[in-house]
Amino acid sequence: MKNNRFDAVYIAEMGLLIAIELVMKLTGLGSVPVGPLYMSFLTVPIAIAAMLLGPMAGAITGAVFGFVSFYDAMTGASVMTGAFFQISPLNTFILTVGMRVLMGTCVGWLFKIFKAADPTRTVCYLLGAISAPLLNTFFFMGYIVLVFYRTEYIQNLVAKLGATNPVSFVVMLVGVQGLIEAVVCGIVGTVVAKTLAHVMVNQIGRRKVAV
Repeated sequence: MKNNRFDAVYIAEMGLLIAIELVMKLTGLGSVPVGPLYMSFLTVPIAIAAMLLGPMAGAITGAVFGFVSFYDAMTGASVMTGAFFQISPLNTFILTVGMRVLMGTCVGWLFKIFKAADPTRTVCYLLGAISAPLLNTFFFMGYIVLVFYRTEYIQNLVAKLGATNPVSFVVMLVGVQGLIEAVVCGIVGTVVAKTLAHVMVNQIGRRKVAV
């Protein structure tokens, strides 16, 4: 009975974070169009899930983000991923879904490492929250360079930006946008995750979270 109760609470918490992820996406609160990309704050619920509920939760919420992004690619709602979908639906699926699942999983494992090395029980949340947007950008742009860099769509962007190589292309395309994402997600993710961690310990007292 105890384990069933714990599972029910875990599912409820996961459901809440998934709902927040979907609401942020569907209402447009989680992303701001910037050229061919979006300045995305949708990694915040993923970071919170990964830090408080573990790598599996990070992977699940990352998958939710990914499937919504893949839908945008299929419908053409996203200019860039829509162009990629016309080139390769499979690689677009890996880009939008696979990379987000990988990101959420890695955030969960990195947080475990940060938590073990952080006696303050605060810095680990900041590092965990920041790692989500940074890893999202790294995996997403890395896969684009690996698979789509030689396509006409990307080469047109390369020429427009005046980039001389894949690294300069990523830096020029992401630019300040990536830094803003990291700062905002780091601050919001830290505050929310730290607050929820105290609530979980004080009211539930069942999961080993950093406080």
